[in-house]
Amino acid sequence: MKIGIIQQHNTADTADNRRRLAEKIKELAANGAQLVVLQELHNSLYFCQTENVDLFDLAEPIPGPSTEFFGELAKECGVVIVTSLFERRAPGLYHNTAVVIERDGTIAGKYRKMHIPDDPAYYEKFYFTPGDIGFHPIDTSLGRLGVLVCWDQWYPEAARLMALQGAELLIYPTAIGYESSDSPEEQERQREAWTTVMRGHAVANGLPVVAVNRVGHEDDPSRQTRGIQFWGSTFVAGPQGEMLFRAPNDAECVSIVDVDMRRSEQVRRWWPFLRDRRIDAYTDLTKRFVD
Repeated sequence: MKIGIIQQHNTADTADNRRRLAEKIKELAANGAQLVVLQELHNSLYFCQTENVDLFDLAEPIPGPSTEFFGELAKECGVVIVTSLFERRAPGLYHNTAVVIERDGTIAGKYRKMHIPDDPAYYEKFYFTPGDIGFHPIDTSLGRLGVLVCWDQWYPEAARLMALQGAELLIYPTAIGYESSDSPEEQERQREAWTTVMRGHAVANGLPVVAVNRVGHEDDPSRQTRGIQFWGSTFVAGPQGEMLFRAPNDAECVSIVDVDMRRSEQVRRWWPFLRDRRIDAYTDLTKRFVD
């Protein structure tokens, strides 16, 4: 599968953000991409740095303007697109939602982010209700896609549940960056931990992983912090965790990564982790903590 990735910086001009994404999607499609993956909340700045009720105006219904916009692009270019949107489900009820657009422009399915962080400059619990449609892969003309979102990437349970339902690829639209007060050494440890945990999901499940992050600096409107320097580093790993592609940490990147989707079958024959799972001994996993 030829997978197109777009690592982009964002501004407050949502129309310009979408215009630049559209140009890059067309470029990738013209060069043979079959699937294009966008970063988390790609239409706007990462607005969760502050708690501001006016920012709920950025949300939109699904279907809505963005699914129509990217649906037309998908149909024009003949590609499957993984989007990441601020969903307005009802007054006072909002989600961080990934929507997969089929290459005929229709909605193949959606996933509502299940794990919602709440950290300085990442006040997502103020904006997003945790997902309520579970961990289910989305069937497309290219295969069964296990789409998760950002903070979900730290949880092996989420990746495993997608794999157990036949996901052929794990995909993580992401918005994560450095805390400016951390030392360079700590910043690098965090970036490498982020990469390592998802490569672990690839190994444990015998599946390729695609993680697409935003890049560039975004100011904190409240001035309580020095904003977020998003660390880019978008990557694609194979089913043994092998690094197939990694973008820079300080620049935009548009690229196509050719992934051999047949390789997962052979890797799972060598390393039959699903065969050897002790499903009779895992009941405590449903508990918050085991005393």
